[in-house]
Amino acid sequence: MKNYYYVHIFSVLASLFLFNSCGKTHKKTTSWLKFGQDPTQRIMVNSPKFDSQKAFDNIDIQVGYGYRVPMSNAHQQTGDWIVARMQGYGMHVIEQSFDAISADYKPIKGRNIIASYNRNSKKRILIATHWDTREIADKDLLFKNKPIPGANDGASGVAVMIEIARLIYENNSKPGIGLDFIFFDAEDGGQPIDSDKKPANQYGGYCMGSEYWALNPHKENYSAYFGILIDMVGAKNATFMKDEASMQIAPNVVSMVWNKAKDLGYESFFIDKRGVSIINDHYPMIEYGHFPVIAITDQRGGDITFFPQHHTTHDDLFVIDEKTLNAVGQTLLQVIYQEPAQMQ
Repeated sequence: MKNYYYVHIFSVLASLFLFNSCGKTHKKTTSWLKFGQDPTQRIMVNSPKFDSQKAFDNIDIQVGYGYRVPMSNAHQQTGDWIVARMQGYGMHVIEQSFDAISADYKPIKGRNIIASYNRNSKKRILIATHWDTREIADKDLLFKNKPIPGANDGASGVAVMIEIARLIYENNSKPGIGLDFIFFDAEDGGQPIDSDKKPANQYGGYCMGSEYWALNPHKENYSAYFGILIDMVGAKNATFMKDEASMQIAPNVVSMVWNKAKDLGYESFFIDKRGVSIINDHYPMIEYGHFPVIAITDQRGGDITFFPQHHTTHDDLFVIDEKTLNAVGQTLLQVIYQEPAQMQ
């Protein structure tokens, strides 16, 4: 997750508003506007119980590989591990290789991983995160040029998605929809916030994997009823405010997710408060993907904005709280198992 925001926010949001108003995707937006329009509706269905210990173990494995900076050995090993896990849980996996640029403007190869469940279903939900880690700890007081461990910023989203895939595979009850789990690469290689260099893309050098996928989806004419991006979803005292861009593009989806979290007792995590717009992987998907995507991202008030260890060498296992992982994982499972009934 980047600390680059505001610089391009107004131009990007303007494009989102244009995207929503110019009428070029009416056929695709009509379907998702039909479901979940009554955010007060309180129907709960049975869903598998999220195992936060297994999710924590998934973070431990990733951190154990080392810094997942693109093109490193740890990056290769982690990518192979994600592929093996998702294939082992019965998913159909596609990999995308693409060209990107690092924080120090070096050319790198990125690797998006797309794992699909029930891939012939036309009713689909997309769940996404990024799996790479930042190569510079630009917020660290002492080690600004070292990479970050990325326990929360990167590994937590991967861990939650892999645990959800395991539960779907091992549970007798299956969701009645198609799911696409996308692990974006080259998300966190953007320029430091105080950089005077020209950004490598319109997102400040961030979001390169999602930008590539949005322009080159794994399936021709791909669409989903909605998507949910998760990022930094494992830290102690996390608060998930309603991202401003998500509220602008898909307020009904935000209300649906936050209401489900409240019904499950997680309102202390999913705060009923609007946050700021932070450029993240949902931006390219919204801008080019022609379906609504919202973000679940740890936002905090005051001067911190993100969790205190953000983009430092202290983003390690000590940051992680299983209660946070559980709140996000169980909420997503409830969404996955409940929403198909409303997709008409």
